[in-house]
Amino acid sequence: MDVIEWNGRTACALQAALRATNEDFASRLGVAVRTVAGWHQRPDTVPRAEMQEALDTVYERAPASVLRRFSILSRPAPPAVPAQALRVAIAVVVRDREVLLVCRRGDDSLSWQFPAGMVKPGASPAVVAVEETHAETGVRCAVRKHLGSRIHPVTGVVAEYQLAEYLMGEAVNRDDRENDAVAWVPIDQLPKFIPTEKIYPPILEALA
Repeated sequence: MDVIEWNGRTACALQAALRATNEDFASRLGVAVRTVAGWHQRPDTVPRAEMQEALDTVYERAPASVLRRFSILSRPAPPAVPAQALRVAIAVVVRDREVLLVCRRGDDSLSWQFPAGMVKPGASPAVVAVEETHAETGVRCAVRKHLGSRIHPVTGVVAEYQLAEYLMGEAVNRDDRENDAVAWVPIDQLPKFIPTEKIYPPILEALA
């Protein structure tokens, strides 16, 4: 027989393999029901030596089907995959003294913003910024500088800002489901489209 390292978790795995209630499992082991309940509450608890002997006895007398279930149920849980914050890549595309904007459709309003796209795990924000700009506006650009990142004050996502240079292409609205319009805006008129206090300060510094 295998040597089992008994603790609250493995004891509960044996109980589950036997398909026993707390009362039935406690009766088989000759312990109080509160002892079994305690293993469920504190899975790291190590039973006393005499309790481990009782668990060994129940395990050794169990039929093969129970042992197979126990083998599966007692395996360590895989490490949790940490949740990843949602990230967006935001492209600040400059052509001479103009900057590219898109007019987003909201639930009941329109707002001018820089082209942006969601960054999937493992993807490069710089690449996403270039690809999303072309997908939304038809403009080809090249990222020249990472301006920084922050938790966006409105959406709560991690925003990655990329300063990009215009290469080619006419600015057209290629995503009329999300956008109402696309425009090249003179940099000195940018506050008329996006209030200055809502613009990430490194963007203002880069455009100055």
